[in-house]
Amino acid sequence: MTTAETTEAPIRVLVVDDHPVFREGLVAIMTRAGLAVVAQAADGAGAVAAFDTHRPDVTLMDLRMPGMGGVEAITRIRERHLTARIIVLTTFDGDEDIYSGLRAGAKSYLLKDASPDDLLQCMRDVHRGRPYLPSHIAGKLAERLQGGVLTPRELDVLQLMTHGRTNREIGGALALAESTVKVHVNSILGKLQASSRTEAVTIALRRGLVAIT
Repeated sequence: MTTAETTEAPIRVLVVDDHPVFREGLVAIMTRAGLAVVAQAADGAGAVAAFDTHRPDVTLMDLRMPGMGGVEAITRIRERHLTARIIVLTTFDGDEDIYSGLRAGAKSYLLKDASPDDLLQCMRDVHRGRPYLPSHIAGKLAERLQGGVLTPRELDVLQLMTHGRTNREIGGALALAESTVKVHVNSILGKLQASSRTEAVTIALRRGLVAIT
């Protein structure tokens, strides 16, 4: 830590994650580095309340938590505090997850396997108003932006495709004509640049567009 950093007020941090052991590990890393953890939360609703109370300089936000998830929490915080500086810290690196987090207003997106040095550098950059996006995350975001955006109905069809449903079965489940389902499937293949239903499902799972439930 430089002399300049030691004379400045410490960065005030809110840590949001539903795993207590992981939260405590983050707190230990930041405390050793001279940052001040002013609050912790285990879900999105707690994050919104903690942000209102403590107004942290930087917030570390997990993406998927029980109850209110990270994207909704980021959206709500940014609606109430336009200058909030939030970093997504998650295990999920699907390009749809990345896009959703950044679109909601996060300033950076890091994976939980990032090194402590990278995490601290990210926090300092974001605190100074500079976005921080690792190259592999930027690449996945570019992939998401290059592809066509699936409509809500196409996502419904795609979710059923992950279960191996036929066009007729999908039509029955969604109250659509089989010919309409075929149109949606062809559109999905085109937007995902897939040559088959299997490839489309594989791409969608990798990108986080759908999940096996």
